Amino acid sequence: MSVMDKLKSLLKGHEDKAAQGIDKAGDFVDDKTQGKYSSQVDTTQEKLKEQLGQERPDRGPQPPQS
Repeated sequence: MSVMDKLKSLLKGHEDKAAQGIDKAGDFVDDKTQGKYSSQVDTTQEKLKEQLGQERPDRGPQPPQS
């Protein structure tokens, strides 16, 4: 079982809280780097949310990955 699978099983049912944590962590990094890497941080936040099964507003629901 991969680390991502373990995280998904731990967070099952709490995806909204995980997404809030991802956003908060990204905001923290943006604050500490004074926005220098904001585009990279945003991309990473989107990919993490995607991996955890969150919907992307610009693409709609994502199919489950196997």
